Amino acid sequence: MQAISSWGRLSAFPHEVISLSSPQQARRAITEHHPGIAHGMGRSYGDICLNPQGVLWNTLGLDHLIAFDEASGRLICEAGVVLRDIQHLMIPRGWILPVTPGTQLITVGGAIANDVHGKNHHVLGAFGDHILSLRLQRTDGRVIDCGPDLAPQWFAATVGGMGLTGVILQAEIQLRRVAGPWLDTEIVPYANLDEFFTLADESEAGWEHTVSWIDCICKGGGRGLFMRGNPCAETRPAPHAGHLGMPFVPPISLVNPLSLRPFNTAYFNLKKWQAGRSITHYEPFFYPLDNIQNWNRMYGPRGFFQYQSVVPRSNGREAVQAMLGEISRSGEGSFLAVLKTFGNRQAVGMMSFPQPGVTLALDFPNKGERTLKLFERLDAIVREAGGHLYLAKDARQPAELFRAGYPRLDEFLQYRDPGISSALSRRLMDY
Repeated sequence: MQAISSWGRLSAFPHEVISLSSPQQARRAITEHHPGIAHGMGRSYGDICLNPQGVLWNTLGLDHLIAFDEASGRLICEAGVVLRDIQHLMIPRGWILPVTPGTQLITVGGAIANDVHGKNHHVLGAFGDHILSLRLQRTDGRVIDCGPDLAPQWFAATVGGMGLTGVILQAEIQLRRVAGPWLDTEIVPYANLDEFFTLADESEAGWEHTVSWIDCICKGGGRGLFMRGNPCAETRPAPHAGHLGMPFVPPISLVNPLSLRPFNTAYFNLKKWQAGRSITHYEPFFYPLDNIQNWNRMYGPRGFFQYQSVVPRSNGREAVQAMLGEISRSGEGSFLAVLKTFGNRQAVGMMSFPQPGVTLALDFPNKGERTLKLFERLDAIVREAGGHLYLAKDARQPAELFRAGYPRLDEFLQYRDPGISSALSRRLMDY
């Protein structure tokens, strides 16, 4: 047994880890050793990728690129391939992944199972919108090939399906043309939520990528930095990647009331001074934390939660303002607070997180009951607004909030593999 933790470092329970190294070996391992759950880079924050005291099928050995069509940009690869490796290989060839989340250190299988989204949802949707087909291994030995036009219900259940419909063995991805690794970017400071929503609405037509950092504890609430970018044809050397990192776990969280307010004030003022247009390499723009190794250690030995919600746009401003008010009054929060809008697009997956509206994501040091009480207040706001929480980030939401926020749950459960179980599935679905 091996102690395994997710990225939030909230627990480190023993698991029986079985490494998958080929499709044939994977089929044997999955059918002979279950119940289990697939586990890739372990970058999910909560318990979606954990199975305490049970089996983890580690997919990192399924890391082969099977075929690539240079003319069409269609890539077939195994599920354990890491997004960073695709980007580094394909961008010099004129192709890029259409959608990636805030880290490229995740596997293709994990990106599909969580239907990850990026800064360009209003233009290109989520990761699942660009999957042409996938191969699913069930614990009863069946292999199911599915896609938007092949067994589409299996496809809709698997995209965003938390790894619960089977183990993804391989996928065919439609890449998109790109001139190079550079972006024409702009930083625009804003003073309140009204200014944020104006910027978000004005930017959708002319900017592919939009996101904002928000000061979650500023009095009055709502000041932040709106960042937007478009791919551009620029020829210059790539920037030197730094090698920063957290070499140890500090005895207390470095994110605390003494550090949070001065850091947020300094960060806002520095970026306000740097506001305007610039040419930016895609990696620091898309993945600002990937060059800080083990940054999750800064929250101390008790780990941290990430709370990410989405609420409909019709009452999004009021809900976000209410959440920021609760966070500010609590003195909790993080340097890492992200606010953005989703486009008016229907999700591919039955259980996909993105919906038309506004999403707020924040990290919180684990302070036990105090933190959980704050989450209960935030849950009430999300529930009242008709929103839901992101399962890839969740470690504690109650089952009733989950069921209210994911109305296609009963439909999804028809495709659930009974030989697959995770800490999240037991917490929210009873098995």
